[in-house]
Amino acid sequence: MTRTWSTVPTDEERYRPLYARVLGLRFVNPGGVLCFLFFEGAVALAVLLALAELVTWWAVLVLPAAVAAMVKLNDMVAEVVIRTAAQVPEQERDRFRRQMEPVVGRAAVPSTARALPGVALAGEPTLRAARPADPPGDGERWPGPDRPDPYR
Repeated sequence: MTRTWSTVPTDEERYRPLYARVLGLRFVNPGGVLCFLFFEGAVALAVLLALAELVTWWAVLVLPAAVAAMVKLNDMVAEVVIRTAAQVPEQERDRFRRQMEPVVGRAAVPSTARALPGVALAGEPTLRAARPADPPGDGERWPGPDRPDPYR
């Protein structure tokens, strides 16, 4: 029996976990560990809740059924999404891919931006006022190539 929208090949169907085969999952393909957690985990959780007397013993039957219903509902939603995506014309898909393509480039970083935050560079006149411990108006020039920087 071949299903037109099935994502699992029919040859591999017999190797799928029993939980996925019983629910007839076509688009959601949980592995063995997830199937174990979905069923046995739900049963164990229901038993623990019933032993703690937080729920009645009916929860041992209801909780795994509710989890199975949600997994099946997720499979049906995935089917609708895949069918809707298949109806989008190729031109629109290409336009969407171009819009979502990441842009990689290089930015020019000026040498003044490499300074540590709060530290002004000696040669930058716009940053002179931000430099701490400046003697106000003593007439000295800022250190340059001929004069050592006293702050280093």
